[in-house]
Amino acid sequence: MLSKETLETYRRMTPGERLVLALRMTEQNIPALFEGSPEMVTRRFEMLARENDERNRNMLTAIARTKTRP
Repeated sequence: MLSKETLETYRRMTPGERLVLALRMTEQNIPALFEGSPEMVTRRFEMLARENDERNRNMLTAIARTKTRP
């Protein structure tokens, strides 16, 4: 969980600043995705795909609920 101060810092950032931060964090962490045996890397990417699919499904469900309201 992020502290209130950290959340407030993120809220004050411009979209461009948040994008730069996200890209920098991604660049720093990509090498770790490929560490380990080929099987471990495959499982890691399968897990990421499952989590992304679930997140997308949840967002689409929430969007659909808002569209059905009178």
